Amino acid sequence: MEKSSLDADCCALNTVLVEEKRGHLIPNGNAHQGVNGTLICGPISAATGAISSAAAEKKKGYPERETWTRQMDFMMSCVGFAVGLGNVWRFPYLCYKNGGGKTCFTPEVVDFQLFFTEFVLGLGFASMVIVFFCNTYYIMVLAWGFYYFIKSFSSTLPWSTCDNPWNTENCIEIFRHGDCLNGTIGNSTFGNLTCEELANGRSPIIEFWENKVLNISDGLDEPGAMNWEMLLCLMAVWVMVYFCVWKGVKSTGKIVYFTATFPYVVLIILLVRGVTLPGAYDGIMYYVKPNWSKLGEAQVWIDAGTQIFFSYAIGLGALTALGSYNRFNNDCYKDAFVLAFINSGTSFFSGFVVFSILGFMASEQGVDISKVAESGPGLAFIAYPKAVSMMPVAPVWAALFFIMLLLLGLDSQFVGVEGFVTGILDLFPGKYYMRYQREIAVAICCLLCFIIDISMVTQGGMYVFQLFDYYSASGMTLLWQAFWECVVVAWVYGADRFMDDIARMIGYRPFPWMKWCWSFITPCVCMGIFLFHLLNYKPLTYNNVYVYPWWGEVIGWCMALSSMLCIPVSFVYKLSGAKGTFRERWEILTKPVWGAHHLEYMAPDTDIKSLASLSPGTEENKVIIFESVM
Repeated sequence: MEKSSLDADCCALNTVLVEEKRGHLIPNGNAHQGVNGTLICGPISAATGAISSAAAEKKKGYPERETWTRQMDFMMSCVGFAVGLGNVWRFPYLCYKNGGGKTCFTPEVVDFQLFFTEFVLGLGFASMVIVFFCNTYYIMVLAWGFYYFIKSFSSTLPWSTCDNPWNTENCIEIFRHGDCLNGTIGNSTFGNLTCEELANGRSPIIEFWENKVLNISDGLDEPGAMNWEMLLCLMAVWVMVYFCVWKGVKSTGKIVYFTATFPYVVLIILLVRGVTLPGAYDGIMYYVKPNWSKLGEAQVWIDAGTQIFFSYAIGLGALTALGSYNRFNNDCYKDAFVLAFINSGTSFFSGFVVFSILGFMASEQGVDISKVAESGPGLAFIAYPKAVSMMPVAPVWAALFFIMLLLLGLDSQFVGVEGFVTGILDLFPGKYYMRYQREIAVAICCLLCFIIDISMVTQGGMYVFQLFDYYSASGMTLLWQAFWECVVVAWVYGADRFMDDIARMIGYRPFPWMKWCWSFITPCVCMGIFLFHLLNYKPLTYNNVYVYPWWGEVIGWCMALSSMLCIPVSFVYKLSGAKGTFRERWEILTKPVWGAHHLEYMAPDTDIKSLASLSPGTEENKVIIFESVM
């Protein structure tokens, strides 16, 4: 082939010169010079992400896809999303419940590979459905935290006394159950009360939560009136989320520097305060002392396995969306190790903060620590408010705690919204680009979620919230998603081929145990836990008292199946839409797709000749590979 004809074929392309030191290619000129002096040019089919098509799109004025300004922006965004409320409350509680921190860390070694896989896979419909549901209900925790934060700015915390309009006659400010030895108990407000009377008493913290914040009704079928204060708080946090996301990852990557790091400052302050309180040592020892006999119980592994999915944000799609803004040759394998260490380390560290406070509460109330440790919203909005009400300068500690809670949830929320919006925008080709496309998409997403959230600020809102939490983004849906994620990677696409693709991106192959995790270990663990959930399924209840009606469970299962069915339905749809025999359809649908940006940033040791075999066989669509003439 003559040099002049090669130049003509490549006139519309960008030259990519090798930068040996950094190990990737830099755009410069009118041809593609690959590694080892290889030049790539010529038209590539649209199915493989045509270079000529990409050049045409750019010529028409369509904006290129965003990338992170710097790698630290990506890391901080992942920390902000993955490190959230689950690390601070759910993890310490499960460690307490199941025998200590070491017991809870055991399965995390296995599930690291899922965390890594989320960075290198494409975003699927099932993940988008799950993250949409998660965005819808998760923000209610932020709204509650914002409400408590506002109420903290008072000389006397409103949840510390029984003289408020929402309190009942059973409200008791001080509980000393340990004094119920002689049949009476002293109370500075109500005088002497018998232990029988004390049994019917209710803490002002619980009454503030249930009667003021939730104003809870008797069931799901009684939505009741709107809580206008909570509606305003909900609106405020959605506005915050919108302005964190509307300009894309370049602005999001800057905001998370504050939202992801400031909670650590507050955690350190609270730890210093917590360890100085009476009873803190007993609480910490209760947390860290392992009970190895618990390892023989199946429920321990069920709790630990599902906690990993929540803590690492596996299956939610947001990590996949964040990873899609990386450079092609970014070392996501190393990133996954760093982020997994930060995630697990934060969970373990926050346990010291939480249980130093719980130890103090147990000491003040004269009860065993098992009587004060709770999970979920109860721990965040009942146990800790109760603890700070017992401390000197209580409003300061309350404000610090709830600003930390708000920031922990805020970055998780807006990164989740970013993940969903990214998936939506990536569905539309460049020819459909319009000005302010992102801003409009984010606004529609936030408005739609806000409209759904209105049902959660009514008197029956807590029942709706728990319905979303239990079914839409629960352990079952995430386990199902993770199982098929591994099956498709290992047995449909091929674990060896996937390892080769990763090596093309990062320049080396990950440890071989990753392949065994994809192929056997993780699918078996996920399906085992999934079946255990299914076989031990019980109707949803609230506070172990109210049982949801049958139609409420039907709604819940519809939410769960809306994401779970995406996988088999997409498989059948794609397979039936392809042409040829079953074998030919299978080969077409499982063939890797390499775009122009992939070829530009291929790792130095990549054999680009192998990419030619991945292109369609027609002569006009073949990639022309030839030795460099430069």
